[in-house]
Amino acid sequence: MKIDHLGIAVRSIEDSSKFYLDAFGLEIAETETIEDQGVHVALLPVGESRIELLEPISDDTTVGRFIRKRGEGLHHICYEVEDLQSKIDRFKAHGVRVLDGYPRRGAEGKLVAFLHPASASGVLVELVEKART
Repeated sequence: MKIDHLGIAVRSIEDSSKFYLDAFGLEIAETETIEDQGVHVALLPVGESRIELLEPISDDTTVGRFIRKRGEGLHHICYEVEDLQSKIDRFKAHGVRVLDGYPRRGAEGKLVAFLHPASASGVLVELVEKART
């Protein structure tokens, strides 16, 4: 298991990415829109992990509501796991609240699931299935 990425909610990828590009010299490796999650995503590699900038498609999306309520900032931490479904089952068996309760498609077409912040000391946790080779 490793940290795959840190998700940061931003009002504008274009405006917010300037900090990472100019100050740290990072580059945007990929951008995409995930319609069912209501976000535009930009991935910026940092070593073996990445920064994931999340721009809401509209104010009534999950990330849009997050920004409206809390402002821009750290949205979630994502861990890469080997077998996502078995991890979900394990978390459920231990009383952890799994949002949606099943894997769904996330960035790069990978399977993802989210753990409710109430189960993780106030932190939204994403799990992403490691790409199979």
